[in-house]
Amino acid sequence: MLKRERWSDNTAVELVVKKLEGWLHDLIVMLPNFATAVVIVVVGVIASRWLQIAVKNVLARATKNEAISNLLATISRVVLLCLCLLWAFSLLHLDKTVTSMLAGVGVIGLALGFAFQDIAANFMAGFIMAIHRPFKVGDTVELTNRMCRVLRINIRATEVETLDGLNILIPNREVFQNAIINYTQTDTRRMDLKVGTAYSDDMVAVRQVVVEAVQNVPYREQEREVELFFEEFGDSSIGFVVRIWLNNATQLAYLTARSEAMIAIKQAFDQNGITIPFPIRTLDFGAAVVGGERLDAMKLK
Repeated sequence: MLKRERWSDNTAVELVVKKLEGWLHDLIVMLPNFATAVVIVVVGVIASRWLQIAVKNVLARATKNEAISNLLATISRVVLLCLCLLWAFSLLHLDKTVTSMLAGVGVIGLALGFAFQDIAANFMAGFIMAIHRPFKVGDTVELTNRMCRVLRINIRATEVETLDGLNILIPNREVFQNAIINYTQTDTRRMDLKVGTAYSDDMVAVRQVVVEAVQNVPYREQEREVELFFEEFGDSSIGFVVRIWLNNATQLAYLTARSEAMIAIKQAFDQNGITIPFPIRTLDFGAAVVGGERLDAMKLK
């Protein structure tokens, strides 16, 4: 019985020794590959940093969007570093481990994609906007039915300031999916001013008076004539629109020109006896009934 126990102990020790010898042999055999893998990783880390700086400098010349430049530079660094790691793992015969890791990363990425799809949509919208550049910092634009001035363009959202001083952060997906009206990219802008005149007034005289009244409106582009078009026969007036081209497309210039044009037209109407009529309502008391009795049949008490 004692011999059997000694034999079992000797066998276990021999197995452990053989296992350690095998590991040592494999380690000695893999030392060149291990050293090469370490060198590849170290060189990859250094090269990825250089690549990040180089890509950032190149993109800084091509685009003024710092967020996009930093993002693409970081992506290039991560891609190069991942390629170096995959190369090092393949030298160490860890292909199965790499495959398992990639599968796990894919599953995690898919789950994160569903969980953060709104953030991904904002990111992609910001990336596309940075390339096409529909507006820049300082432009006066209309985004999501808001007249505002662009303060910052980030990769996830656009920061704007409304004309009444409110600071708003609009997700890039909403900006990208809606119409964008840029009032700064063009130097000219047309102002349409709708007015009405009485049926008793001479339409030809009204047109002449209005056109002459708005000739000196601030910011009016002198190369373009003032246009006036009669549009409709309304309930109590004849409606027309005055079209004036401005040489300044900012909202302040537009509001100033509109205000001065209204003052000039009103003064011209007053001087020439032209009326801007009030809405007219006709009440037929003959058909009205109070307490079962017609108003025209009631006697005043």
